[in-house]
Amino acid sequence: CIDVGFFYLEDHGIETNFFKRVFEESRKLFALPINEKEALSDKIMSRGYTAMQEETLDLATQTEGDTKEGYYIGRDIPASDPRYDPAKLRGPNQWPSKDVLPEFQSTMEEYLNLLSAIGMQVVQLLAVALGLEETYFDKYFQEPITTLRLLHYEERESNPEEGIFACGAHSDYGILTLLLTDEHEGLQILHKDEWIDVPPKPNAFVVNLGDMLERWTNGLMKSTQHRVLTSGDSERYSIPFFYDPAFETLVECLDVCTDEGNPPRYPPTTAGEHLVNKYHETHADFAPEMKIEP
Repeated sequence: CIDVGFFYLEDHGIETNFFKRVFEESRKLFALPINEKEALSDKIMSRGYTAMQEETLDLATQTEGDTKEGYYIGRDIPASDPRYDPAKLRGPNQWPSKDVLPEFQSTMEEYLNLLSAIGMQVVQLLAVALGLEETYFDKYFQEPITTLRLLHYEERESNPEEGIFACGAHSDYGILTLLLTDEHEGLQILHKDEWIDVPPKPNAFVVNLGDMLERWTNGLMKSTQHRVLTSGDSERYSIPFFYDPAFETLVECLDVCTDEGNPPRYPPTTAGEHLVNKYHETHADFAPEMKIEP
C-alpha cells in the first residue's frame, strides 16, 4: 500500500463458477447490436453503455480514445426514492430487457452486492494498517458510491509510440478498486519509472488504491499510474469495481498522517466533488444535470 499501491486479493469467498457467469453475461451484453447498446446510455447519471473510444484517460499522450467500450452499473436508486439525486450520482441503472438478456440484471446486482461487502472489509483492513480502529471509516460508507464497470477491449494492437492505447495511463480516482480480469494479459503499472506487467491470476482480484485514499493519507498510501496494452490477437474483458465513500464525505488529511514535519499536502475536498471533476476530465459524454459545488 505504501510502495506500489497494488496487490492481489484471494480467498474472498466468491466461487469460480460465479465469476464465469459474470463474464458470460458481460460478453452477451457487448455482443448486442450497437443501436441496442447505445439505447442503454444515461449520460446524466454516467450509467449504462459508454461507446468505444468515448473515454480518454491520458489526454497528454493519447491520439485517440481508449480502444474499449464499457457499461456502468451503480447502486440502483429509483426516482421515487427520497435518496434520488442525479447531481450526486444517485439514481437508477440502465438494464437491458429481460427478453434479451434474462439473467443479466440479477447476476450483476448479486455481484455488486458481494463486492460491496468485500470492499468494506478491505477498507477496514486499511484502517487497521493506519493504526486506526477497524471501524473508523465505516461511517463514511453508510451510503457508498459503488460502481461496477464492464469493459470490452477490441481486438486491436496498442501502439504507445503512436498514442494508441487500450486504456491510457491513469490513476484511479477513488478509494479502492477491485479488478477482475480474463486470462489475457495487458495491465501494467508504473513503478520506479518502469512499466511492469501485472499478470492475470485465476480467481483473484487485483486491488489498487486510488487518488482519494492518497489524499486522505497525505501521500502515505499510493495511487499508482497504470494502463492497458492489448496485443491485437484477441478481445479482452475486465470488470473493475470502484468502492468509494458517500458523496458528501469530507476528504482531508487524517490526523495520524500528519505532524509538524509533514504538513497536509492536499487541500480538503469532498468525495463527490473529486469524482465528478474527474469524470468531466476523461469522459466525452458525461453531462450531469448541474455543476457540483464543494
